[in-house]
Amino acid sequence: MTAIKHALQRDIFTPNDERLLSIVNVCKAGKKKKNCFLCATVTTERPVQVKMVKVKKSDKGDFYKRQIAWALRDLAVVDAKDAIKENPEFDLHFEKIYKWVASSTAEKNAFISCIWKLNQRYLRKKIDFVNVSSQLLEESVPSGENQSVTGGDEEVVDVYQELNAREEQDIEIMMEGCECAISNAEAFAERLSRELQVLDGANIQSIMASEKQVNILMKLLDEALKEVDQIELKLSSYEEMLQSVKEQMDQISESNHLIHLSNTNNVKLLSEIEFLVNHMDLAKGHIKALQEGDLASSRGIEACTNAADALLQCMNVALRPGHDMLLAVKQQQQRFSDLREQFARRLASHLNNVFVQQGHDQSSTLAQHSVELALPNHHPFHRDLLRYAKLMEWLKSTDYGKYEGLTKNYMDYLSRLYEREIKDFFEVAKIKMTGTTKESKKFATLPRKESAVKQETESLHGSSGKLTGSTSSLNKLSVQSSGNRRSQSSSLLDMGNMSASDLDVADRTKFDKIFEQVLSELEPLCLAEQDFISKFFKLQQHQSMPGTMTEAEDLDGGTFSRQHNAGVPPPVSSEKDMIRQMMIKIFRCIEPELNNLIALGDKIDSFNSLYMLVKMSHHVWTAQNVDPASFLSTTLGNVLVTVKRNFDKCISNQIRQMEEVKISKKSKVGILPFVAEFEEFAGLAESIFKNAERRGDLDKAYTKLIRGVFVNVEKVANESQKTPRDVVMMENFHHIFATLSRLKISCLEAEKKEAKQKYTDHLQSYVIYSLGQPLEKLNHFFEGVEARVAQGIREEEVSYQLAFNKQELRKVIKEYPGKEVKKGLDNLYKKVDKHLCEEENLLQVVWHSMQDEFIRQYKHFEGLIARCYPGSGVTMEFTIQDILDYCSSIAQSH
Repeated sequence: MTAIKHALQRDIFTPNDERLLSIVNVCKAGKKKKNCFLCATVTTERPVQVKMVKVKKSDKGDFYKRQIAWALRDLAVVDAKDAIKENPEFDLHFEKIYKWVASSTAEKNAFISCIWKLNQRYLRKKIDFVNVSSQLLEESVPSGENQSVTGGDEEVVDVYQELNAREEQDIEIMMEGCECAISNAEAFAERLSRELQVLDGANIQSIMASEKQVNILMKLLDEALKEVDQIELKLSSYEEMLQSVKEQMDQISESNHLIHLSNTNNVKLLSEIEFLVNHMDLAKGHIKALQEGDLASSRGIEACTNAADALLQCMNVALRPGHDMLLAVKQQQQRFSDLREQFARRLASHLNNVFVQQGHDQSSTLAQHSVELALPNHHPFHRDLLRYAKLMEWLKSTDYGKYEGLTKNYMDYLSRLYEREIKDFFEVAKIKMTGTTKESKKFATLPRKESAVKQETESLHGSSGKLTGSTSSLNKLSVQSSGNRRSQSSSLLDMGNMSASDLDVADRTKFDKIFEQVLSELEPLCLAEQDFISKFFKLQQHQSMPGTMTEAEDLDGGTFSRQHNAGVPPPVSSEKDMIRQMMIKIFRCIEPELNNLIALGDKIDSFNSLYMLVKMSHHVWTAQNVDPASFLSTTLGNVLVTVKRNFDKCISNQIRQMEEVKISKKSKVGILPFVAEFEEFAGLAESIFKNAERRGDLDKAYTKLIRGVFVNVEKVANESQKTPRDVVMMENFHHIFATLSRLKISCLEAEKKEAKQKYTDHLQSYVIYSLGQPLEKLNHFFEGVEARVAQGIREEEVSYQLAFNKQELRKVIKEYPGKEVKKGLDNLYKKVDKHLCEEENLLQVVWHSMQDEFIRQYKHFEGLIARCYPGSGVTMEFTIQDILDYCSSIAQSH
């Protein structure tokens, strides 16, 4: 660094009459490391100017150049970043802030110290030094850093103390009194020395003159001490007199203290007695209500509720230390405990009776709902029971064992009641789905176990939710509503039971309405019961429930009762699980019944899985918006999985049945069954899935189905013997293209374009293949001409070939007069008519394409005649207009 300083002093600062005092090697913070030097300099001429100069090496690297300079008076702040830890970064605040990183902390500290000293010496405006150690500002700058590089013996920047205004004024007055103060400093110094000696002598004389006064002062002090001794003697006598008074006052104070202590104790005792009387005394009316209160009337329930709350407050009072040792307190607590136990038994017994009585009243309404697709309303039952909600809360906090027993009794009874109602409800739904009206009348009049419908559908009631009944019984149910529908077929859509092509739209709409009504009846039933459980049993409504189905099914085995010790309320997290477990226990039959109903709907018509997927998805989405982890949301979600599997199975079976399609060898193919059935499926699916949440599932099914249709159309076309392959491909892909164009299914845009391309390609192929036959000899002749030209014979020399001279050309042309051409076209039309099917109606399209292709070939033949037989005068015996007339008359005649 010393060498660099000498070089900078010599090359940059000496020519500018400046001295370099300090230097630091820096680079800009946050950028690529481009080193430069910051230099602190002063001018050698007066007045002194202090600057900070940025010096940088030239691009060639052989000399230094001065880049920018700042006056030190423009520097506002020096920020060293950290006054404790070593940090090479520092900021200089001029008009803008410059952030630097020094090559070492020592260089940074030396540079900042130099700036501080320059500021102290030369500037009136003080610079703010932030995050700079105070020790650093007091240190002397190292001599190696502050000596001038020009001579080495220049002055060092030192700290000095300026004279204040008064000192300056005194010096000026002194110097004015001596004419030689400026011209002869030595004479001035001698004078000052003489005056100092005079002043010292005056001081000594003054001290010696004050000795007499000191002696006088000492005498006065001695007299004062004598007076103090007399005062102390008097104070001692007074103290002896007051000693007897003090003893009397102490006796009086002790007596007062005992009186005050007695009064305090009496007040505290009274306060304790008032506390016990006020907080542990239960009114006689409350005691009577707890022992004899009417739990059936609203007034009696209110009185019992108030009494129970008062008893709970007395039992839960926070006793002070020592109260529990009092016999009266123990007796009162025992009395409260007996009252609590007595009332808890009476309340539990009454509520159990209410459960039973309400259940009998609810069962009486089942008959009127048995023939209607509606579930009984439990609102009156809930309304009557909610009058006891506060008492249930009291029972939960005072005697959890009886509360838990009531909870189990409620679940056991309600699960049986709901099971009867829900099974009857689903029986009615199955009857309405299958249309068995006779059986529905029987169901309303006969005992339940003699119901004809139950005999037909009991195979759908297994706990596993699987179909185990015989095929004949299901077919019996299905055929009754189908009327004149044809029996089993190999159709793509009937899944081996009924032909979907014969199913009425009204039947499917009826199923959709019934299934929607079933879900619409179940939702409010579950939500109302869940809301009642949370209010009546005072359980916390929850947002997330970790309980599982397996845990809930263990309620009968004791999982519910073993979670908590008797009399100990569960924590809040367990209360959240209790709602879910109670709902699963009460409505354990809903999921199996829904699965059975779904299986029946799928058996009736596999297309019903589309309706069920849309409806179930919507209800699951609605339930999840209310509470994602509720019983209703979880149950519907499980059933939705089953519906989705049935939907996927329907799609897989359709693809499988496409692959199993067999065509007749004796009749023409036409539109393949699975192509027409895909159109039916797509049309129905688009109407069902309009604005549905599960549209993505349908799009995936579309992709699988259309790929299967494409593959199997090509497979059938390759196997076809009577109908040409191009005709099978052309007609079926035209039908597919028309279907996709009409339905505008966005996910099948690529397949629609592919279908159109295949249709166009095979139409062109069929036209070219068929048109070679009406003018067969003429085609062969010109094919030979083109072959000779291809071999290298010039076109005008082809007529010299023996087999292709003018005479041979005329001979071939004479074989195809206008009548013969018309006859050949007529035969071609008939053959095309035999190949094409009527339902797709492509005859005129194909015929028009053949007409255009025939005209193209005619123009090609004329061109060959003009090029290969110039000037021969040979022409075809029919014109293009004749071809148009032939084609038009043939099409009109047929």
